Order: sequence, then C-alpha cells, then structure tokens
Amino acid sequence: MQAKTEEELGNACLSVALGITGSQFGFINKMGDDGLLHDIAKSKLGWEQCLMYDKTGHGRPPSDFIVRGLYSSVIKSGKSFFTNDPLSHPDCMGLPNGHPPITSFLGVPLIQDGKTMGLIAVANREGGYSLEQQEDLEAIAPAITQALQRKKEEQEREQAERALLESDERFRSVLENSLDSAYRVNLQNRGFDYMSPVIERITGFSVKDINMTGSNGFLDRIHPDDHPQVIVETTRSLEEGFGAHEYRFKCKDGKYRWLADHFLIIKDKTGMACFRAGIIRDITERKKAEEALRLSNIYNRSLIEASLDPLVTIGHDGKITDVNTATEQVTGYSRDELIGTDFSDYFTEPEKARKGYQQVFTDGKVWDYPLEIQHKNGYVIPVLYNASIYKDENGKVIGVFAAARDITEHKKSEEALKKAYDNLEYLVKKRTQELEKAYESLKEKETGLAEAQKMAHIGNWDWDLATDEVHWSDELYRIFGRSPQKPAPSYNELLNYIHPDDRDYVARSIKNGLKEGPKTGIDYRIVLANGEERTVHSQAEVIFDKHNHPVRVKGIVQDITERKEIEAELESVARLPQENPDPVMRLSQGHIINYASPSAEALLTDWGSAISKEAPTEITEHAIAALGDGIRRKLECTYADRTYVISITPFPSAGYVNLYAHDITESKKARETLAKMEKARIKEIHHRIKNNLQVISSLLDLQAERFQDEKVLESFRESQNRVISMALIHEELYKGKGTDILNFSAYLQKLAENLFQTYSLRSKDIRLYMDLEENAFFDMDVAVPLGIIVNELVSNSLKHAFSKEEGEIRIKLCREEKNYETQESLFSLTISDNGKGIPDNIKLENFESLGLKLVNILVDQLDGKIELERAHGTEFRIIFNVTERE
Repeated sequence: MQAKTEEELGNACLSVALGITGSQFGFINKMGDDGLLHDIAKSKLGWEQCLMYDKTGHGRPPSDFIVRGLYSSVIKSGKSFFTNDPLSHPDCMGLPNGHPPITSFLGVPLIQDGKTMGLIAVANREGGYSLEQQEDLEAIAPAITQALQRKKEEQEREQAERALLESDERFRSVLENSLDSAYRVNLQNRGFDYMSPVIERITGFSVKDINMTGSNGFLDRIHPDDHPQVIVETTRSLEEGFGAHEYRFKCKDGKYRWLADHFLIIKDKTGMACFRAGIIRDITERKKAEEALRLSNIYNRSLIEASLDPLVTIGHDGKITDVNTATEQVTGYSRDELIGTDFSDYFTEPEKARKGYQQVFTDGKVWDYPLEIQHKNGYVIPVLYNASIYKDENGKVIGVFAAARDITEHKKSEEALKKAYDNLEYLVKKRTQELEKAYESLKEKETGLAEAQKMAHIGNWDWDLATDEVHWSDELYRIFGRSPQKPAPSYNELLNYIHPDDRDYVARSIKNGLKEGPKTGIDYRIVLANGEERTVHSQAEVIFDKHNHPVRVKGIVQDITERKEIEAELESVARLPQENPDPVMRLSQGHIINYASPSAEALLTDWGSAISKEAPTEITEHAIAALGDGIRRKLECTYADRTYVISITPFPSAGYVNLYAHDITESKKARETLAKMEKARIKEIHHRIKNNLQVISSLLDLQAERFQDEKVLESFRESQNRVISMALIHEELYKGKGTDILNFSAYLQKLAENLFQTYSLRSKDIRLYMDLEENAFFDMDVAVPLGIIVNELVSNSLKHAFSKEEGEIRIKLCREEKNYETQESLFSLTISDNGKGIPDNIKLENFESLGLKLVNILVDQLDGKIELERAHGTEFRIIFNVTERE
C-alpha cells in the first residue's frame, strides 16, 4: 500500500504471486471498457524477449490484449485453472515468434462485487502446477483485487481533488474579477464564510471590514425604509430555499447605493438551513435610469394631456392604442371605449380616414389631411390631421402618431372673409374719404398732442429698420435728458442710457419683439447724464412686410418714476408694518429714528439705539445723501452676526427717509454652502475619472504582457501614454483650487517628466529644456487636446529622433498676444529636438503614423495652425487662440 502508482502496486503483487507459486514469470491484467485486457504488471523476463512486430517493423512488448488464448478461459468462466501441458490445451493459440517456451500455466480471476475485473497468470513452475499452487494463488487474489481497487480509487480521488482545486481556482478568479460580489453566510453563527473582494469596489468596505461585523452588521447598514422588507424576504427564503431583494446600502463614504441581492439557502440532510449563498450587484445607475424614465414618462404624459388638440396613436392594424383627454371630448367616448377600436370608425368618411393613416405607413407622414369627426351625439367637427410614424428603440416602426386640429372657427373665418372681400371695394372708397378727413384733423391735433405728451410725460418714437433712421418727439428728448439739437440716438447709443442691470432684459425684449412682435409693454430704468436714475414704461408695435420681415417699429415711452415711488410707498403702507416680518423704520432729516415696526426691535438693539435717537453713522450718511439728491439707495450691513440688505427710500418734500431691512443671513450661508458642495462634487468627479484612467492604463499593461512583438508592445505603450496624459489633467484639477481649469504650464512639466520616465533612456543622455509661460490657465476643452499633442510629439522625438548617445528636447509655451477686454490670448506651443530630423519628402499633411495624424486632427479641433521646421533637427510650432480663465 506504500506504492505510489498502480503499476508499482501491481509489480509488488506479481512478485508475491511468483514467489508463492515458484513461477518464472507472469502478469496481472485488468479488463478495460474497450473490451481489451490491459497490463497492470508483467515480468520483464518473459515480455522483453518477445519479438512481436507492429506494422512499422519495430519490435515491441504487447500491453493491450484481445481476450483469447489460455487466459480467455479464466476471464470468460470467472474460474481458476492450470495446465502442465499448455501447448496441447484446446484454448492455446501457440506462441509468437521469439516468445520463451511455456511449460506450465496457472490463471486465477480477480473478482470484484461478483464481476471478473481481470486475472493473475503465472507460468513455468519447475515440476508443474498442482491444486496446492492454485489454492495459494486464489487465497491472495482477493487481497490483490482489494489493493488494486483501493489504489484505483485513490488515484481517481487524487485526480478529482486536483480537478476540484483547479476548478476552485478558476471559480475564485472569475468571482474576484466579476462586477458582482459573491458571498456565503453561515446561518449558525451569522458570520460570512466568504465574501469576494469586489465588495470593496461596490461599498468601500474591505472583506476584513465585512467579516468583522458579520451579516448582522451588514443588515444594520441597510436603509431603514428597506430594512423590514429585507427581513421578511430573508425569513421567507428559509422555507422556499431562495430569495431576492433590492435595497439601499450605506457605504463607507456615508452615501447610499442601491444593491440587488439574489441568493440560495443551502440545507443539510435533515433539512436544516446551514448557509445562504448569493450574489450582490450594484444597481445604483439602473435605479437612477429607472427613476429618470419614470419622471420622463410622467412628463411626456402631462404634455400629451395638456394638448388641446386630439392626439391618437394607431397600430399597424388600424386599431387605436392610446388617446388623450381632448380625443375623449371631441368624440364623446371614454379612453377605455376608444382603445382597441378601428380609428376610421369615428369619421364621416371611414374609407378616407383609413387611406390617410395607411399613407403615413407608406410615406412616413401626412400633413393637413382634411376629415370630419362624427361625435357620439351626432354633430360633426371639421379637422385637419397631421400624422407621422413612431418607432421602438430598435428603429422598427410600431405605429402612427396623429394630431387633429379643430378648424370649425377657421371655416367660419373663411366664410366671413369671403363676405368681407365682396364688400371690400366699397369699404376702401369709404375709408379713403375718412382718411382724408382724418389727415386734416390730425394736423390740427399734432400741436395738442405735443402738449398732452408733455403733461403726461409720454414721448413717442419711430424707427425705420431699412434706413436705421430714428425719430424722437420733443418730450422723449426731455425724458432722456438729451439735447433736442442732437439726432435721435442709435440702437447701441440708446442701450448706454439704460441701467446696466436692465440692459440685457431690454435688448432681449427688442430682439424677441422683432421676431414675434412685442406682447406687452416693459418697465426699465434709465440713467441720465447727471447720474439721476428714472423709471420708464415702453410700449412698441412692429410693422412687418408681406414676407413677415420687420420693416418699422414705433412706440411710446412714459416716465413713471414718480408713479413707481408712490406705488412702492403705497405697497409699504398696505403691508402694514406691524405685520411685516422685515424691519421698517423712518428717519426724520435722515438721522433721527421716529418710527420702527415691531420686527425692527432686534435690529435697534444691535444698533444700540431706540426711537427718538440717531441711527448708526453708516446709515445716516446714506440717508442724508438720499434726501439731498432724491435717489434711492441699497446697502448691505452686518450686525451681531446677522447680515441685512437695507433699502433707503427718500421723500425730500416730506423731509424723511424710509428704511426697509431684509435679513439675508441664511440665504447667504446657503449660497456659500452650495458653492462649496458643488466645488467638492466636481473635484471628486475629476478624482474618479483619474482613477478610472489609471485602471485602464494598468489593464493595458497587463494585456501587453501577453505579447512579445516589439511593435505591438510599442502600440500598447503609446496608448498608455495617451491615457496617462488625460489622467494627469484630472489629477491636476483634483489637486487645484479650481474645478474646471488648470495651470497648463505645471501640467506640461509633469507630463514631460512622465514621458522621460516611461521611455527609460538609460543608454542615451537626452536632456529636457522647458520654457513655459507662467499663469497660463486653460479649461479642459483646450488642455486635453494640447496634452495629447505634447504626448505624441515628445514621444515621437524620444523614439525616433536620436541615433547618437546624446541630444536635447525643448518645450516652449509662450503668450504672444492678449486682449484684456475679451481675455482672449494668442499662444504658441513649440516642441523641438536636435535629432536627425524628418526627411524633406514627408509632408506635414501626409504623415502616415497614427500619432502625427492625431496631432493634425487635434490642432484642427483647436482652430489652430501647425508649422514644421527641419533646419536643425525637428521643430513643431502650434499657434492657437484661447480664452484664459483665472
């Protein structure tokens, strides 16, 4: 039993058999599944002298036997026998050429569970065999059979163990490289028997962290709203043998992520639950997508239901699949009644309606298709139908989307228009006479109009868009404080009169009005030459030509400054200061407090003042100035850790000012907090992108280890360098104060040093010289392509430029010009080397290498120019414009 192999064991057993029978040689064979006898052990004395030949002509000892000859009697009968005259035995087939003579033969079957599994055969005992030797050999045959069977089982077990070990290793490798985390919980001690390392990527907790807390600690980190359902599902699974649930899990960073947990319950022979084995998957992004889809569906449905026009979807079979509320109203049928019925059945001409939606399937759309809807109550509604096909996510047409427009009023308008046209000539003549009279009357009223405009502070203007000529009335000059001797201002000059805070609003209103026609009047502030601020109301009308192009604009401007002041005062009074949560006070002569609302008591305490006493100096200075010039003021002040915006409204004729204070402490803190949170969030995004890019670089490194070809390895190195050039940008953004801009010069320094380390030019003395512009801050849209350009050009020099043992590479970033108004600068980036240079026959635009093609593409992306000089080595100079960021 100490034998390592079946062959060693067989030889030992054969040696025993030869010894107890006194035989010269023999063999032990076993029956195979192929019906042949296979050697377990054989005597060298016999078989090595055999001169049997195979078809190649080379002698070989046999190892596989067809069941025939003397030993076939033992195998077929399952019984022992011996003969001392083997050549005369009926089963003897003779001896092969060269086989030693056989003078006697004894064979004993090897039987396992009643089945003959092989035999022991011995030969050439001196004096021949007797029943005694047969019984001796039969006595040890069961032991030999048992020993051989045990060895076979042992070898099969070892083979199975090796296969299982290899399978476990493969399975563990699959688990640890999966996106999901596998686990197994011991239900007796509630601990984790196994947790794959993927759990750390999902939750931030290491396997050690998870094992320390066990499954109870894991449950404690499940969101309270999800915890009861998880307990219910886990309990239920003990009976059913499996389970699945989704829950929010509090990760190491304190944030919740959605996890999907699918598991099986493993029971012992008694049916007791022993283990829970499962897979955990991070489904946070899927949950976000589902929520976005749910909100999108709600939003889309609300848009459909908000439409006043009937909207219908129709399948290939002409059946209605969905409708909106407007369709229910126009047909008189409910949504449930309409869905599944034939679309064409609701029109006065069903066949025409059927052809209409069938045409959509053929042409893709149909516009202004006239039909008449037959209401449930019998009346008819004329409509124009517009329809188009709609597709599923795979681009397959699944139906028609149709919208109907009720043209009842349009029909009435057409009839009325026809009647009006018939009487048009008469009306024109009559109107001409009236206009002639009105013209005479208008001339008489122009003088009166000018006086009325002056009294009402209303001026009018007229703008010819074709000639850009503008006409102002006299009162409009007075409102704007402009000398009547000057021409009416141009559009840009007019904008200079408008308060800076209102300028964009007015410009946008004018632009929209020229496109669509002004909807209502607008109020805005103007600033006169003397600094006085006034409020005006403007109303305009745009006149369009027959092509719907604006040709002329006219309108009026009214000075409503006093009205606005009165409205503000009335609003203040109407609010009842006693009920106003914001402090309200009145200062006589601009410094003595003679009124304070109840909500102003805390502010008075912070001031250390009271009614009939003076307000703080920073308030009274502005209040007295406001009384002097009549201009309202706003200032921001902080008292006792509270920040207020205080509005000062002067009433010069009455000799007092009103103060309206509003506490902005919390809103100011909230804005500052939000700004910090946003900055931290963006920095974290940069950090994660950098980490992901580093993972990609590592994966490329691992993949490259599978190849020996230098060109393939070089391609992997180039890809890694491109990834690293982008990762460095996100690393700099993460470390920097900003979130979307970086100091490009510092980034270039780090990128170049990294490239020199990557190529490890130990056998060559290649020096790097850098001349970089200070304070060059670029955003990512500029920094990323420039970084890749530098990566490609410097890598190209390091790989190909130098045939000698030394050389130099220079990188220069220079700001050539800067426009301080637009913050736009012209930069040049130069990468040069003193190597062997690029041949003259290779043109800049015809580079064959991927890297240099990429450089040309990225320069075009930056709207820049690239120049190539070959006089002293190779020099690339890239010129580009960039808006600098601080």
